[in-house]
Amino acid sequence: MSSKAGPSVPNRRRKQKKLANPPRPHSVKKISEKQQLEALDKLAMEFEPPEDLKAFTDLPISHLTKRGLKKCFFVDMTDIQASSISVSLKGKDVLGAARTGSGKTLAFLIPTLEILYRRKWGPQDGLGALIISPTRELAFQIFEVLRSIGCYHTLSAGLVIGGKNLKEERERLSRMNILVATPGRLLQHMDQTFGFESDNLQVLVLDEADRILDMGFAKTLSALLSHLPKSRQTLLFSATQTQSVAQLARLSLQDPVHIGVQEAGSSTTTPASLSQHYSICPLDKKLDILWSFIKTHLHSKVLVFLSSGKQVRFVFEAFCKMQPGIPLLHLHGKQKQSARLMVYTRFTSSQHAVLFATDIAARGLDFPSVDWVVQVDAPEDAETYIHRVGRTARYDSSGKGLLLLLPSEDEGMLAALEKKGVKLENIKIRASKTQSIQNQLQNLAFQDPEIKYLGQRAFVSYIRSVYLHKDKSIFNVGELPVEKFAESLGLPGAPKIKFLSREQAKKEKNASRTAAALQPHLEPEKADTPPSGEESGEASDADENSEESEDERPKAPGPNPTPAKVRSTVRTKYDRMFERKNQNILSEHYSKLIDHGDATDDGDEDFITLKRANHELPTSNDPLDPDAENMSRRKLKLSKTKRMLAKYGQLGHKLIFDDEGNPHEVYEMVDPEEFYKDGVASVKEAGRVFVEGEKGKLKHADVVDKEEAKEKKKEKKRKRKEREKGVDFDREEVQAVVASASDHEDGYVTPDFDVPSEEESDVDPRPSKRTKSSVAPKSGHLVADSHNMEDEEELALRLLRKR
Repeated sequence: MSSKAGPSVPNRRRKQKKLANPPRPHSVKKISEKQQLEALDKLAMEFEPPEDLKAFTDLPISHLTKRGLKKCFFVDMTDIQASSISVSLKGKDVLGAARTGSGKTLAFLIPTLEILYRRKWGPQDGLGALIISPTRELAFQIFEVLRSIGCYHTLSAGLVIGGKNLKEERERLSRMNILVATPGRLLQHMDQTFGFESDNLQVLVLDEADRILDMGFAKTLSALLSHLPKSRQTLLFSATQTQSVAQLARLSLQDPVHIGVQEAGSSTTTPASLSQHYSICPLDKKLDILWSFIKTHLHSKVLVFLSSGKQVRFVFEAFCKMQPGIPLLHLHGKQKQSARLMVYTRFTSSQHAVLFATDIAARGLDFPSVDWVVQVDAPEDAETYIHRVGRTARYDSSGKGLLLLLPSEDEGMLAALEKKGVKLENIKIRASKTQSIQNQLQNLAFQDPEIKYLGQRAFVSYIRSVYLHKDKSIFNVGELPVEKFAESLGLPGAPKIKFLSREQAKKEKNASRTAAALQPHLEPEKADTPPSGEESGEASDADENSEESEDERPKAPGPNPTPAKVRSTVRTKYDRMFERKNQNILSEHYSKLIDHGDATDDGDEDFITLKRANHELPTSNDPLDPDAENMSRRKLKLSKTKRMLAKYGQLGHKLIFDDEGNPHEVYEMVDPEEFYKDGVASVKEAGRVFVEGEKGKLKHADVVDKEEAKEKKKEKKRKRKEREKGVDFDREEVQAVVASASDHEDGYVTPDFDVPSEEESDVDPRPSKRTKSSVAPKSGHLVADSHNMEDEEELALRLLRKR
């Protein structure tokens, strides 16, 4: 039988079976992932944290985040994490506050990763989360933690901070899903980088928001918020809540959930495992105490806070040269970014080290195992103190803090700390255990000019920092021992500070005005009672330290001037110049060398003494200026010049001499009447005569120059012709000598003549300009030196004898 064309019945059944098969594995995987994300999202929205919530595994988060936390050994949550993560996962705005070292970084990083993961965020979606930090070190630390716990996610993360290559950041910025940045560099990219958009931003995190505002980034932050979309989730975290933070929360957060915010005066601002101490010490003893502390804690990890970067650099450089026996590091805002990161990593990995730093290291940085936090300079407020001591006693570890206060800062600072619920114990530092380093610093400043320069800058920066503080009840420049502080830094004297001079001038000006206003009331009272010795002759201790004390000021004329009159006297810069100290040392020394009496040749008293010569110079009692006593020095000098002019009649004049040696005036002027006797015609005639005279001079000079050129040309031609004949004028010697007949035994010589042909004799080759050296004649040949008559006769005689 022949088979029929077309599909058979079994094939139809096979096709129906294929259609009945389940979907492919990758489609099943997509469906399951979608279902998992939906279930995870639903679980997070409906999650209500129990009271005993502790482990990260109990949170409604993805398995990728759990794997990252397990890899970094994060098992149990802190209080701020347990209370804030569950709220952040629901997409609500959070205003969180907790003591420093309580784990706020994970409290906003885990929700950031989870929200982007649940929304299937990818590279094509652009920027999804933005984390803003006040300092570069804190931003770097946040970025490292983000890389650690998010290593299993497919999201891309970037770090944008100042001090790095801007071009490389621009190329990578458009591919970032999570961005950790500082405010200044981030705003620069938003304004200048093409293609950098934040329209799809999902999460905004502000870490240490109060510090961002305190560092002067308020306007920058406002500009950043204007670039961001309003439909976003905002997480704001800080260790302290200030009025500016509350205002920022009202502007950028929508119905925020307040978590961990404590009232002022609560006991949770600092951890219970932190031992806090303070000590009162003079300003000039601070470096001695710091050096002694370091020498007695060589096996500890110490963080030292100073008020300015110039102080940090001076103390670091000086202590490094003194070699305390422990590694020293320094960190401040003027360093390059690479140096700052290197110092951060070195101190983090060190077991025993001392880090001198400004408040740049006071916020958020997690230095492990810090034993002591020493605050050499008082913090600007209680919040800054809390952040400083928060670098130790982090999590469950213990730590100690020491605050050095001046006698003028004691009362105000302790009162401000008590309002925040911080209590410090007073400890006394033994003077016997304190080592003075003032002599060593002076020696360093004398040997190394850079140390002296750094000390001067440190001095000025500290005084300026105290001067600029707003709270004058704590920081008062007038109560600082400026001279002693300069000596403690190794300086020979206190550098001059302009703003202090202005303040002193203002005080004196106001005092003079008030004294002038009270002068009419004081004059009748003081007319009857003369001033006592203490008031007129002695100055108080405060006036001795001042730059312009009362007894240094010029006295007003009169037998008994009142203090009001003294203060109201107008003082010029010349008065201040002549009031300077130590200006008469050289004059006194010179006066000892001069013998003012009658000099005698007897005895040894005349050894190295100078006799004063009487030059009969005019004195101030000259009758030409009877008012010389009442005149200033400048006017006296002018009057002397006038007297000399009156004596000699005229000033000196300058003469020039012509070629014949006759003297003439520099400019011989013609009488104007004679010059203008014919009007303008005479002026034109004088100009014509002058031009003709100059033309004649030029023609004569031209003729002389041509004659000299002609003579030079002739001399050159003569030398060339003589050089052709064989005379070397440079050496002045004969190149070849003709041997005479008497030099041979038989009296005859048979020379081999190299006679040129007729064609060659007609050619007159031009010789070179200079003959380098004489060429020795070949053997068997004679070269004639000059073709004179005697040579020709001798040659003829030889030829005749030969025949």
